Amino acid sequence: MGLFDFWVYTALYWGALALSLWAFVDSLVRPAPAFVATGKLSKPGWVAITGLSAVVIFWLTPMSLLGLPAVIAAIVYLVDVRPAVRGLPRGNSW
Repeated sequence: MGLFDFWVYTALYWGALALSLWAFVDSLVRPAPAFVATGKLSKPGWVAITGLSAVVIFWLTPMSLLGLPAVIAAIVYLVDVRPAVRGLPRGNSW
């Protein structure tokens, strides 16, 4: 059973790390006014939250005391904030 547990925890670790890095990079490329226009937390706030989430998951496991809230923060960004911010047009469009 030890080898199976190793592969499950390894898959969880890499999956959570990829999820948090995706949320971090996505929060970097979205325009700052879109966050304010949708009534969400500001762009620097989400960049800090998702960046800290990625760092915590990188150094700890997703199943640790700080790892689970880090995964939840990345999921909240991807499920709630990203669709709202993505729906707005970028820059000046004539």
